[in-house]
Amino acid sequence: MFLPQLFTKLARGAAAAGLALACVANASAQDKPLRIGVIPSVANAATELAIAQAKKEGLEVKLVEFNDWVLPNIAVADGSVDANFFQHEPFLELFNQRRGADLKPIAYGYSTTIGLFSKKLKKGDPMPDGATIAVPNDPVNTGRALLLLESIGLIKLKPGVAHQASLQDVVSNPKKLKFVPIEGSQSARTFDDVTASVTYTTFAKQAGLNEKDGLAFDNTDPANVRRYAIRWVTTPARAQDPRLLKFISIYQNSPEVKAKLRSLYGDLIDFPW
Repeated sequence: MFLPQLFTKLARGAAAAGLALACVANASAQDKPLRIGVIPSVANAATELAIAQAKKEGLEVKLVEFNDWVLPNIAVADGSVDANFFQHEPFLELFNQRRGADLKPIAYGYSTTIGLFSKKLKKGDPMPDGATIAVPNDPVNTGRALLLLESIGLIKLKPGVAHQASLQDVVSNPKKLKFVPIEGSQSARTFDDVTASVTYTTFAKQAGLNEKDGLAFDNTDPANVRRYAIRWVTTPARAQDPRLLKFISIYQNSPEVKAKLRSLYGDLIDFPW
């Protein structure tokens, strides 16, 4: 046999072997459980319903819980999980900018408001002078919290800062409120230590509060419903993973999932998908 013919056959054999290995690797990936990163949230109960339905259709899904709002994105970026489901798009955009990441929102989940909640005050009670107010410490949710406080007349912000507002942008604070920045996912644990907390309804419920008992809620116009909707997030390389797309479809089209979310959030939830 001539050498060129030999090399051609070897090359074809190597290519075939490579293709076979790729197919085996792809099949192996499809056989593994789909891993979804989340943070502690009452809304995970609805996701668990979707997981049970997916299992009946032959799709194994596991939730991987993280205790802060950064690790779920790091885990998606490094492949520890296949996707995550905990954040709105402004938060993701800031993560991508600061980390040089390229994570991608691929579908809408539910959308809820944030509220001003308290174990010490009831709806209609005046905010005491010198009250301590917990606010999320990440830049995006700090801005959203401050906009809520401004909308109910407790503070005034520097004109034009919008959702990028920081504590340094508070230009008027007539009640001399004291702001306590906290890790947002830990807010359920802080209610006993502050007068009130600006947080998501899911964390208020974790603290034993009824979501309807919030002292105030942020703007729920249609633009905010989509802007602050919880998103399914993954990498561009995994954006077309059939397992992930199938699970999202199960979640979005399940009457049981939607009913569970309604039972958890009442009228304080929207479904922008």
